Amino acid sequence: MTVPPGPPLPAPAQAALYMARPFDFLDACARRYGDLFTLRFPMFGTMVCASRPETLREIFTGDPASLRVGEGNAPFRPLIGPSSILLLDGAPHVLQRKLMAPLFHEARAEENTEIIRDVAARALSRWPAGRPVPLQEEAADITLEVILRTVLGMDEGPLLSEMRGAIADLLRRNTSMFAALLLLPPLQRDLGPATPWAAFRRDMDRVDRLVYAHLARRRGEGAGDRRDVLSRMLRAADSEAAPMSDLELRDALMTLLVAGHETTGTSLCWAFARILREPTVRERLLAELQDVTRGAPLAAEHVARLPYLEATVKETLRLHPVVPIIGVGRKLAEPARLGGRQLPAGVKILPAMYLTHRRPDLYPEPDRFSPDRFLDKKVDPYAWLPFGGGVRRCLGLPFALHEMKVVIATVLLRARLAPIARPMPAATVHGITIAPVGGAAVTVERFLA
Repeated sequence: MTVPPGPPLPAPAQAALYMARPFDFLDACARRYGDLFTLRFPMFGTMVCASRPETLREIFTGDPASLRVGEGNAPFRPLIGPSSILLLDGAPHVLQRKLMAPLFHEARAEENTEIIRDVAARALSRWPAGRPVPLQEEAADITLEVILRTVLGMDEGPLLSEMRGAIADLLRRNTSMFAALLLLPPLQRDLGPATPWAAFRRDMDRVDRLVYAHLARRRGEGAGDRRDVLSRMLRAADSEAAPMSDLELRDALMTLLVAGHETTGTSLCWAFARILREPTVRERLLAELQDVTRGAPLAAEHVARLPYLEATVKETLRLHPVVPIIGVGRKLAEPARLGGRQLPAGVKILPAMYLTHRRPDLYPEPDRFSPDRFLDKKVDPYAWLPFGGGVRRCLGLPFALHEMKVVIATVLLRARLAPIARPMPAATVHGITIAPVGGAAVTVERFLA
């Protein structure tokens, strides 16, 4: 029993090629090896990548006992903790998902429209007209602020500022190409204060102190009728389990901070990179926004009536899935037949969503940016999967889509932006995401409101 063919390069070389030019590397593998091929990365082992929707259906509807997601995500344990929903399998995963799923449905996202709008507007007001703005950093700041307010329920003040700084420092240290090496257990050694693992632990300990102190304050105050995610989690009681412990809450919050902050920020970066290089798309978006809002502050009822904006977000996520393979895979607990091939136990199966999204049989002229593909059309869950699929699909999907729409609408209504460079930027690894090289810098030509 063997795995499909793949690049004959050593695992470190494959990882280096992926990290430097991820989309180009995946394209080259697909051209040479087809719909099913094998990659080997040092920290993730043997990985079989699949891109045909029929195979993805098998993966997402397969037996969770045999296709284990938690084991496949084990390298992320130092960052998100052992109780993270991303690391759980079986009954513990089902139980935590049952507890958390109601906290993230669309109605909950819409409740936060005003917060997201105001955070984006305040950030935009600080951008200097006529000078380069590092969009990657600014988008990350916006999404971090949104999470601190809507998930942790933090209000403006020194505590929020301290938490913002601690989280930013932790994640900034983990965005370089070499930071991924800390996922290798042999390198997780404290050999002195200047070593990478020691620095990571200092940043992580600082964040943990702040998170646990915040949990203690909130437990002492009582959740009351606050609408943030933490308050709802503190109030939640499940018929099959006790309320979440501090450790479980800490790991859940870290998962939301890590998985929901950088991913959405990077997706916003790609969205503006596309919109600003497509004048027809930008003008059509602006016309839709002005027709719906008619000068009123953006509100949830407006966002629900912006189909072209939603289609633009979905087309951005099709062309630029920010986690194109790592993070949505399954580890085979036993031999299984997938994609017409018998695969051995122990390998990881990765839905290569980037390649699926670029298949010409699914998307004619797949490299062209065309939001019309998603207007008045039902999305095939096995052909469009930037949030994964099946029972492990990302819980934050409704919130992320809503947040992107609100931020994009707020910026377009208030400023005229222009990209620094005309060609679309290439893609590179940035932390856990695939981001535009150079951060998709823009300038503010003028403010509109």
